[in-house]
Amino acid sequence: MASVLIPLAQGCEELEAVTLIDLLRRAGAGIQVVTAGLDEHPVRGSRGTVLVPDTTLDHALHQAFDMIALPGGQPGANNLNADARIHTLLKKMAAQNQYTAAICAAPLVLANAGLLHGKHATSFPGVLDKMNLPDVTLQTAPVVQDGKVITSRGPGTAMDFALTLIELLVGRAKRDEVEAGLVR
Repeated sequence: MASVLIPLAQGCEELEAVTLIDLLRRAGAGIQVVTAGLDEHPVRGSRGTVLVPDTTLDHALHQAFDMIALPGGQPGANNLNADARIHTLLKKMAAQNQYTAAICAAPLVLANAGLLHGKHATSFPGVLDKMNLPDVTLQTAPVVQDGKVITSRGPGTAMDFALTLIELLVGRAKRDEVEAGLVR
């Protein structure tokens, strides 16, 4: 069974976080989703929605995952970026050829962890553009995959992002099944 870690930071974009959690869990027994708060407190999203993570990041670090998916939003992305454990985990997963994914402002975390060097990527408009990343090819597609790195633009692309992650982890048929149930 594929496993995905979704770290939840204070100020995350709840539409992205909940869309990722919901759609990946809809894939059924094919994907185990673990949400992890940076500490033991409930997470208040950027719009005030309170999310209760499954566990803490410290506990999740003792598990193996096939993918880490970072929701964006502000100050959520900055809070993820400020956490050394997230950078260490991203680098470890990249070294093990696991998937690293980020949406909205969270691709800045991938960039600061050194995972976007020589890659194609996207983000919320202005986030990666202002970082002076000459070796990153910025794109405006809703979802950009470059090897095991997947990035997406923002809340409006969250469904496409989550469906892409499902397809990568458990195949096109499961993605199509989940998408059909959404009546898109």
